[in-house]
Amino acid sequence: MKLTILKDHLIESIGHVSKAISSRTTIPILTGIKIDATLSGVTLTASDTDISIQSFTPSENDKIKIIELFQAGSVVLPAKFFVEIIRKLPAQLIEIEVRNNFQTIIRSGSSEIQIMGLDPDEYPLLPEIEESKMLRLPSDLLKTMIKQTSYAVSTNESTPILTGVLWNISGDKLKFIACDRHRLASREVTVDNDNAHQLPNIVIAGRTLNELSKILPDQNSLIDIVISDNQVLFKIHSILFYSRILDGTYPDTSKLIPQSFQTEMVVPTKELAEAIDRAYLLSREDKTNIVKMMMLEDQTIEISSSSSELGKVTEQINLQHIAGELLKISFNSKYMLDALKVLDSEFIHIGFTGAMQPIIMKPQDSTNILQLILPYRTTN
Repeated sequence: MKLTILKDHLIESIGHVSKAISSRTTIPILTGIKIDATLSGVTLTASDTDISIQSFTPSENDKIKIIELFQAGSVVLPAKFFVEIIRKLPAQLIEIEVRNNFQTIIRSGSSEIQIMGLDPDEYPLLPEIEESKMLRLPSDLLKTMIKQTSYAVSTNESTPILTGVLWNISGDKLKFIACDRHRLASREVTVDNDNAHQLPNIVIAGRTLNELSKILPDQNSLIDIVISDNQVLFKIHSILFYSRILDGTYPDTSKLIPQSFQTEMVVPTKELAEAIDRAYLLSREDKTNIVKMMMLEDQTIEISSSSSELGKVTEQINLQHIAGELLKISFNSKYMLDALKVLDSEFIHIGFTGAMQPIIMKPQDSTNILQLILPYRTTN
């Protein structure tokens, strides 16, 4: 194999696939990036068995010559060294030549680097997915849905299914649900899809979705999502992003969400978030993160926290609306702040069915985002 390639294009392609490189893999060849060079362009592949990413760079784009191919071929190069050395090369044009026994020479400007490559035939094949079950979503919407839910997945590997986000597909509705037993986040959208009713519910690891989100373009371009029995493929322009679907049945979380409330209030989102953030600073010192909310007769709420060593924080917030029984609630301020960050609305509606029942939060202007937090029991 022998070719020249423009540095910026190679770095961009490496940046996409390196998200699938894991140092923890037990398969040595998966610590490398596979390079395939043909007349049409160069394809880079990386995988950690859970995620596989393939990025294609065409030989020419908008009449600009990106790659000049002298000899087609393939090689696997150690990812860590390859990624770092390419970034540090001095010139814009990079030459890559693979000789006998996969010895690889990389030249740029006055630099010449030799790397021992690996046999590409030993690299695992990417899964073949039949494109019969497919969903199409705007990139910016998918990115937003991931942001609004993936933070609430469990980090406890003893229940692997809860480390993922459930994609619940029913008719023309797609709902993301994440729950770690202490909190829940969900977001529902309408999908314009001919075969949405045929699509199965799937669970994708939160970590995987966060890596996908980094690749998704911000603009409103359509992403094809192909679903098979145990894999899902995201087609993003010149990138193919494969993810394993988590095994198991996601628990029914609908029973957690009350249909009516004992107390309801509408609060300015920014003021509430800032007050809880200040109270969090003190509660963090005691390593409890516990903040208290007390509803008062004068249409205000009091947010407070205390530290046995530092003291106490108390402040009041004016409510836009409150109805029902006045309650005192204690909650994990970190969980509350995570939820408030993704509720993109000037005012939020908060519903309570008692001091020890789930707290339900929604944007006042929309009902398709829902955040649930379980309160804490405190001695006083």
